[in-house]
Parts: sequence; C-alpha cells; structure tokens
Amino acid sequence: MRFRFGEPGELTAPSADRLAVGDPRVVDFLSRFARKLLAPAVARRHPELGSLGFFLRPAELNRVAGRMRRSDDTYVFPRGNVFHVPPTNVDTIFVYSWALSALAGNHNVVRISSRSAGAAETVLATLNATLADADPVIGRTQRMVTYGRDDALTAALSAWCDLRVIWGGDSAVEAIRRHPLRPSARDLTFPDRTSWAALSVPGWLAADPEARRRAVVGFSNDAYWFDQAACSSPRTVFLVGGDAGRAQQAQDDFLTLLGEVVVERGWSVDAAMAVEKRVHAYGLAATGAATTLAFPGNAVTSLSLTGPAAAPRRWIGAGAFPFAHVGALADLVPAMNRQDQTFSHFGFEPAELRAFAGALGGRGVDRIVPFGSALTFSAIWDGYDLPHEFTRLTTLETA
Repeated sequence: MRFRFGEPGELTAPSADRLAVGDPRVVDFLSRFARKLLAPAVARRHPELGSLGFFLRPAELNRVAGRMRRSDDTYVFPRGNVFHVPPTNVDTIFVYSWALSALAGNHNVVRISSRSAGAAETVLATLNATLADADPVIGRTQRMVTYGRDDALTAALSAWCDLRVIWGGDSAVEAIRRHPLRPSARDLTFPDRTSWAALSVPGWLAADPEARRRAVVGFSNDAYWFDQAACSSPRTVFLVGGDAGRAQQAQDDFLTLLGEVVVERGWSVDAAMAVEKRVHAYGLAATGAATTLAFPGNAVTSLSLTGPAAAPRRWIGAGAFPFAHVGALADLVPAMNRQDQTFSHFGFEPAELRAFAGALGGRGVDRIVPFGSALTFSAIWDGYDLPHEFTRLTTLETA
C-alpha cells in the first residue's frame, strides 16, 4: 500500500461509508492536498505539480462537481468501484483521473508503478501527509498500491471494479484487457496517441518578438516536460501558409529562438538520447521521409519532411522536431486519424481553427489548444467527458 488509511487488508469501504457526487469530505481533502502541492518549495522542485495543484483548487472542484449534477428528475450517483492502471512515462497523470473519480464519489484503487519516482513519490508523500486532518472515510475508500507482475491480483481487481481505467498505450490496454470484467462493468481506455503542432507562417512572421518568445516558451514546456513522451506532446511541427521561402524563414527563426529558450530554462537531453535521436533521424532520411537533418545541439534536432504524410507517429526522442510545410490547415485533414489527440497552434485566426475542427468531423484530433496548453489536463480528455464517465444516472418518472 502506498496511500491508505484503515485496517490492513481492507480493499475498500463498507456500504455505510458511501460517498456522494461532489462529497464535501472529498472536496475538503483534495483542496488541502492542492494547497500542499502549491507550496513554493514543492512547485520549484516539480513545476508540473503546481499545475496539478491549480487543477485541484476548490473553485475548480466545485465547478466540476456542479457539472456532474442534474436539475431534472435524474439522479446522479457514483459509478461504484474504479480500478486505475496509469502509465509510467507521465508520473502525475494518475492523480487527475483518480481525483475526478473520487470527486464523483467512487471507491478507487490505483496501481502505481514500482518504477515511479520524482514527482510521483512527492505526490504520494503529500497525499499521506494530507490524511492527518482528513475524514477517515477518505482512506477507507481510496487506495494506491504497488505490486509486481501479479496476474491473480490484477484479475481480482478487474473482477471487483465497475469501471477500469487503463492508460499507457496499446500494449498496456491489450495486456490488462486479458482479465475479464463483470458483465455490468466496462473499460475506459487511453491507448497510444500522437499529437502535433501547427505554426502559421504569416502569423509567425507578423508577430512581435514578445509574442514569438511566449509561443516558444509554451512550446518548450509542451515538448520537454516529459521528454516529449507524453501523449499530448507535439511530435511534428506543421508550417502552414506562405511560400516555401517564407516557411523556411519561419522554421529557422523558430528553431533559433527554441534553442535559446531551451538553454535559458535548463532543458537538457543526455548523450544517449541524443544518439538515439540521430539513429531515428537518419532512419527517416534513409526511407525518404526526411530531406534535410540538423543537429545544432543535444537538446534540439530538426528534420524537414517531404510532406504531412511522412510525419512519424512514433516517439523518436526528446527534442526531435520534424517540420512539414502545407498551404492551409485543410491540407492536414487527410493526414489526421483517430490516433491523434492534441493539435497545438500559434498564429491562426479563430475562424481558421473552427473551419479545421469542422472539417475533421470527429475523425481525428480530440483537442485543439494554443502553444503552452498541450499538457494542461482538462476534465474532457481524449474525447471523454470524464466527470460523466465516472458517474451513472437513475431516471425518475412520477406519472
């Protein structure tokens, strides 16, 4: 057990300890937890935990809880027991889904990887510290556990739950799905995803230096915080609009400023990663997908692609940025599919982005956000409205 309160061996609370949607005991606990995460010493050591603390502030918790409730003759209840299997490459994502599930009043068990470290360990220590002043029902209904490859335990938790939340890619989803659920239960899955960035060439060239710098700082956060391995981190940058010469100018300006920002903010890529990036980059060149390569330093690698169809969907290393030029956002629509998650942007008019979203027609891309917001978690994620996924409805007709 990594986070628990109560008698050892208790898996969850007895029925007398039921939680309600937006239960004030849960809101109080999460609010106290958020305040600890926002403490300057924690935020300096793990900036991503500051974002988590902001997400769990009382005003946001109450807003989300309000969205779960209904004003008609429909009762909203917790879904029941929820088993979470988070990824190992983004070591705070489990807190977001667990917190929303707890806010919905569910009893939760979260499997924490034995490889968790850094921010995840700080989260667990902070959760346990917050329990001192919490209602004991929190510990009796919420569990975070670590165990090795134990199919029997995973099978038991799968049979116990009403909802199983699986993060971490296609292979993780397939492995966990081998364990059957009860007939009334279901899975909420977050498989392999790819995310992109788009830079308007006319918008970039018309922007003032301060706006360009803000955009690149935001982009660097999106790309480097989790070594570009987060599902929402951009893998390829599409240069949109303008002729080839202006697109190359925008690319060169962008990369120069990115190199400066990376140094200033202390982002780094170790030598082994830099070598791996070179191998992948040369591989793209060998297949004809990339026409030029540039390695100005370990932290930034750029590739010019033959077109949007050549954009790699696999992770090729931290700080690796393929570029492809298209005439308009509409030209990217055929290249998008259901694997695509976040599309971050700079320099476009709102009407351009709305037309692009409409042209996609739900066939690909779940989020369209400005540079700097790719990693900002939302209650709507991967196309799921999570507050509603974590609840169930009972309708009432009196006549």
